[in-house]
Amino acid sequence: MHITHLISTFFGIGHLRPAPGTWGSLAALPVAWALHMAGGPGLLALGIAVAFASGWWATHIETRGKLDHDPSEIVIDEVAGQWLAFLPVSIGAAHAGAALTALWPGWITAFLAFRLFDIWKPGPIRWADRRGDALGVMLDDILAGVAAALCVMLGAWLAHVVLA
Repeated sequence: MHITHLISTFFGIGHLRPAPGTWGSLAALPVAWALHMAGGPGLLALGIAVAFASGWWATHIETRGKLDHDPSEIVIDEVAGQWLAFLPVSIGAAHAGAALTALWPGWITAFLAFRLFDIWKPGPIRWADRRGDALGVMLDDILAGVAAALCVMLGAWLAHVVLA
């Protein structure tokens, strides 16, 4: 197995059925927790950048010359997007000095909002998906991650400012 296949499938998670994108998003969460525990939000942000860059490269190699520019087994895009959706939870925990597990509503919001935006693909997310290249594969999930991160921040604001 080539390194590009390991990266693009997130070490084979992309071969799980059904719904490999959901499996990739789920698998991303414990790794996000580990990155946060090892180095806080800064290490998680670095992980997002590395996942994006290596995912773009690996996806380009894995799809070169193929008709399907976004095969379902490629889930590194979901990993990068899910980590981005989770980043406000990591930042919030670090800022409050709280255990990451105490912010469990943020975990759930990040996961559900990311899956919603990744599947629904509104506006610019759909535009990125329709690029038909490796950058589009990665970019649509990054944009879905941004949208989900905004939902996480809105939820935190509602919980801690409006409803408090």
